[in-house]
Amino acid sequence: MKKKIAFVVVRYGKEINGGAEYHCRMLAERLVDKYDVEVLTTCVRNYLKGTNDYRPGLTEENGVAIRRFPVAPITEGRSERWFMHRSRPALRTRRFLSRIGVLGFVSMLFPVWNWGYRYDVGAIERSVFFSPELNDFVSEHKDDYAVFIAITAEYAPFYFTAMNAGEKMIAIPTLHDTKVSYRPFMTQMFPKIRFTGFNTEEEWRLAKKLFGRGLKNAGIISVGIETPEPKPWDIVREKFGLPDKYICYIGRIEEGKVGKLMEYYSEFSTRHPELAVPIVMVGYEFQKVEKNDNVVLTGFVSDEEKRTILQHSSLLVNPSQYESLSLIVLEALNDKIPVLVNGKCAVLKDHCIKSNGAVKYYTDQESFISAVSAILGNPEVYSRMQIEGYGYYAGNYSWDKVMPRLYDAIERVSSQDV
Repeated sequence: MKKKIAFVVVRYGKEINGGAEYHCRMLAERLVDKYDVEVLTTCVRNYLKGTNDYRPGLTEENGVAIRRFPVAPITEGRSERWFMHRSRPALRTRRFLSRIGVLGFVSMLFPVWNWGYRYDVGAIERSVFFSPELNDFVSEHKDDYAVFIAITAEYAPFYFTAMNAGEKMIAIPTLHDTKVSYRPFMTQMFPKIRFTGFNTEEEWRLAKKLFGRGLKNAGIISVGIETPEPKPWDIVREKFGLPDKYICYIGRIEEGKVGKLMEYYSEFSTRHPELAVPIVMVGYEFQKVEKNDNVVLTGFVSDEEKRTILQHSSLLVNPSQYESLSLIVLEALNDKIPVLVNGKCAVLKDHCIKSNGAVKYYTDQESFISAVSAILGNPEVYSRMQIEGYGYYAGNYSWDKVMPRLYDAIERVSSQDV
């Protein structure tokens, strides 16, 4: 009989446009031959609205059972903002200790912070992905599963899975160096987690600093990418009105992800009109983007269409400051598309360093303009990035390297061998 594995993630499905959700789907579908795989998730599709768009209950997709639960954040009494405000002094203290370089030492001595914790829990119970039914299900049915694999540490389902079934849990926290990572509730749950699997060494280093000896068994698991058969270029180009040459951004279209990309690229286009091409932006438009001749918005696309768009681009730009890996960067490297990333994100900058410059980074407008000019204007640089970028991906993130690490973690946690 196959061991029963439950993934826990805030949203799930082919139509969900999010890195952590895609991460979950790829791992879940690759485990179905060896394990009985379920995904425990919410009924939310649009995380900004936080409404229950899916029906609760059990469905199936590509061999994975999907069990959805409605969200029901607490609405009476104090607001989420009120509780967040009360827990903020503890968060700010931890961030200050990080800035002066002593948080790692303090976390070794005092791994669990109680100061501000009860307010943190109040905020979690009022957050968009809070689902009492999902939390109760994990608590009441944890003996039905050999392992829970929870993804993305900042959200309610991850927290309650850790608190209710941490002894059977593999955590894939997708940590970023942002405010939420310094909240007291984070320090409460990591000591309860059986094994934590990180995407990169940089993410692991961040966790060691944040949680000290509260972080127990841990290692790198990471993830690979899907390589769907691309749709014919002529069909995709006509459907979305794509130009012959363009650079692309793929992901959620919102300020936290897009940053100053449009502002910087506009200045680049002014200074280097001979190199300038339109930007194709692929993904749900959570934030309005001014439409003009230099911007093409595709909205949501299929995986096959996305790969076609990526393969025909001249450059992929990831302007996000907050990534724990960036799957779209790996997809671009696999297809030999040069990549430019935001160097203010430690994880993305680490890709640049470890790939020996196969990925380039910027930190401000001037370095952005310089990097785009070097990539698009120098065929030798472009060719080297293509070759070395593919080598970096294949040597670190191919599935034949990722899956043995995940299998090992599942077997060790299910046998309580960690």
